[in-house]
Amino acid sequence: MKKLICLILALLTVTMVFAGCGAKTSDKTDWDYIADKGEMIIGITYFAPMNYIDKETQELIGFETEFAKAVCAKLGVSPKFQEIDWNAKETELNAKNIDCIWNGMTIDDERKANMDISIPYMRNRQVMIVKKENVAKYTTAESLKDAALVAEMKSAGEKVAQNDDFFAQAKYTAVDSQAKTLVEVKAGTADIAVIDYIMALGSIGEGTDYTDLAVVGDGSLSFGEPEFYGIAFRKNSPKTLEKINAAIKELKKDGTLDTIAKKYKLQDYIVVE
Repeated sequence: MKKLICLILALLTVTMVFAGCGAKTSDKTDWDYIADKGEMIIGITYFAPMNYIDKETQELIGFETEFAKAVCAKLGVSPKFQEIDWNAKETELNAKNIDCIWNGMTIDDERKANMDISIPYMRNRQVMIVKKENVAKYTTAESLKDAALVAEMKSAGEKVAQNDDFFAQAKYTAVDSQAKTLVEVKAGTADIAVIDYIMALGSIGEGTDYTDLAVVGDGSLSFGEPEFYGIAFRKNSPKTLEKINAAIKELKKDGTLDTIAKKYKLQDYIVVE
């Protein structure tokens, strides 16, 4: 009997030890996970002026690149930039292949329901990109009848292309990146691309590979609701958000954020106070 009692007590002790270990593991936050690694894996796609390769140095540069580096320096972790399929961004995040999505991501209700998102830091809008000779051609809904229209899959541009009455008569095709929309228009396989105005500022016109493209209406003709960019993290990551938001505000206060924005001619679009 004594042996049985001892055995039962031993089993209970082991069970309690494992239970305790489990409790400690579950207490770890998403920020603890990032901090323990010492790096933040940042999901991006390539497009100017946000994240792109410098032709001379072959290094990754851009507003988002420098912004992310500055925030990570404040938080004491190293940034690691990883290209992702924008269509699979939430899957990549939840699988922990990346720790955040930091790439001109528009904040909307669906994304807020599925991810934790930082305070807004930049405003944006959706615009039409066409060949320069067509800027006066596509200005009304009727003029878009049967026009070949492209936007990035699962992007704010796609939402507009599929839901705004202005584009109802166009023939829409999704592509896998905003950068590819410009390739399609330049090649003549698409007539119109719907993209972020912020992207247009850095990706088309003088000094770019797309000198033959232009924004319809010079940006005055835009679509959808006013947009704001945010940084997305896994759902239920309040500690991470707290630290990220504090770092963003500190960078605004000490002038770093404005300095980075001015470098890429984006100072007029910062909304952090």
